[in-house]
Amino acid sequence: MANPLNIFELGFGTGLNALLTAIESIKGERMIRYTSFEKYPVSEETVKILNHSLFAGKEGKIIYDLIHSAPWNISTDICRNFQLLKIMGDFTADPITGRYDLIYFDAFGPDKQPEMWTDKIFEKIASVTNSEGIFVTYSAKGAVKRSLRSNGFKVCLLPGPPGKRQMIRAVKI
Repeated sequence: MANPLNIFELGFGTGLNALLTAIESIKGERMIRYTSFEKYPVSEETVKILNHSLFAGKEGKIIYDLIHSAPWNISTDICRNFQLLKIMGDFTADPITGRYDLIYFDAFGPDKQPEMWTDKIFEKIASVTNSEGIFVTYSAKGAVKRSLRSNGFKVCLLPGPPGKRQMIRAVKI
């Protein structure tokens, strides 16, 4: 399929971002290649009690189950235009390959995981982000904005989700 959208997520967590992206992909024709890094996968027991699929329409449960049953470190077709590669690894140490159009930076905040919010990490992300690629994160700390700018991103603030005043959206220039 021509012109796939390559998405990279740091922090697979419960798989919510992957689920919502897969559900949206069904509405269109563009191929989504979704790569997600996770150092500490959520247990199967926890996955079974989450209700994310209830909010994802009639296909939500099926897609959610496919996302979570997909093997780690193997690219898997989830639905007709959504391909998932879950990588179990340590982003601070492991190499990252590919080129990405959209980055979901879903690591825990700088206060909880300071090693994920360093200039070195943002340099690594910048190196695989396409020109005009978009980076989003819930953090809006000044140090994060400065690091993104020093690594070639134009940064702006957006209204945050409930409980967060603002979040960052940055475009690779």
